[in-house]
Formats: sequence, structure tokens, C-alpha cells
Amino acid sequence: MWGERLNGLEYILSLYQVQHIELAEKLGIKKQNINLWIKGKQNIPKKYLPVLEGLFGINLSYFTKELTDIDKLEIQKEKLKQDLKPIVERQKEEFRVDEESDYLVKVPVYDKEELNTIERAIEKAKLVERFKQVIDNIDENPYMDTYALIVELLEKAQHEAIFHKTIEALAHYLEVLPEWINSDPEQEEFESEIFEVFDDYNH
Repeated sequence: MWGERLNGLEYILSLYQVQHIELAEKLGIKKQNINLWIKGKQNIPKKYLPVLEGLFGINLSYFTKELTDIDKLEIQKEKLKQDLKPIVERQKEEFRVDEESDYLVKVPVYDKEELNTIERAIEKAKLVERFKQVIDNIDENPYMDTYALIVELLEKAQHEAIFHKTIEALAHYLEVLPEWINSDPEQEEFESEIFEVFDDYNH
């Protein structure tokens, strides 16, 4: 189930284990003000946002919004960076299909596995969010049976080579994926044959 959305300030205070009274003292205001901010009964005055950003090392935009699962993971990542002070050991190239990347992106590999784990969790959460948006795009989605079949295949056949070859071939055929990206030397030969089948039945 997609996670409950939380007030940004409330989540950050909980994650950093900072009491309302403690934050109020640092800001020179009353505890009641913090309570009003968290309950959404009063907006956080803009003058305090840079102060909060400085106190927690978290981008000020997170304090005033309802957080998604991805937001929470990004905040956790920033806290881990502060706590562990990781070193980037190397950069590795990874394949990504999203609007922000050019298919191949350089991803940092940290000396602390906790950071690498949360980076992977963020990418998974982004995929889940995109899949959810596709399903929710239409109220009575006519392709629900296809989505169900895709999930079934992922559950039961994700280790089968033919599954990955066919998905990649479809992505090339429908021009979702550039021709120059090939995962396997045999892929080009496989696609030259299966494209003939696609041409015959793509109607």
C-alpha cells in the first residue's frame, strides 16, 4: 500500500528525534507555534525556513509539504550522509528510463552500504510511483488485464532470458528505447527475427 503522507516538519522532527519544545527554543518562539505548524493550522513563516534548513541540513521545501514515500527516503538519505559522512568510492553507469535521465546515468557508489541501499530504495519507489500513475491515469482503465499479466510475469518469470529479450525488443520496436542501447550481443539478431512477427500483428 502506498504510504501515508506526512507533514514534512513533523516527519523531520521525528526522524531527528527533536522535541517540539527543543525546536521552539532554538527558533526563539513558543512551543504552541510548532504545534500549529505541524497540525497545518498555521503556515511556517518564510523567515524560519532558511533557519530550519540550516538546523537540519534538509532542503527547505520539505518542511512545508506533505511528504511522499520518495520524499521520506530522500530525507533519510540526507540524514545518513550527515551521520555517516560517506566517501564516494567510484561512479558506476546505470540504465534508467525516466524523464530526467538520458538512459545511462552515473551513480555514486559509497563506502557505506547504508547509502547504496537507500539509493536503490529511492529508485524502486520512483518506479512504483510511475506504475501507479499509469494505472490511475484513467478511471476505468481498459488495460488492467495487461497490467495484471505484467505483474504476474514479473513475479514468476523475471529470471527468464526470453522475458527480458522480448521486453527490450518491444521497447526498440515501439521506439521507447534508442537502438544504440543493447543489453546483449545476441539481442540484435533476436530483434531482426521478432520484428517481422511484430510487423505482421501490429494492428
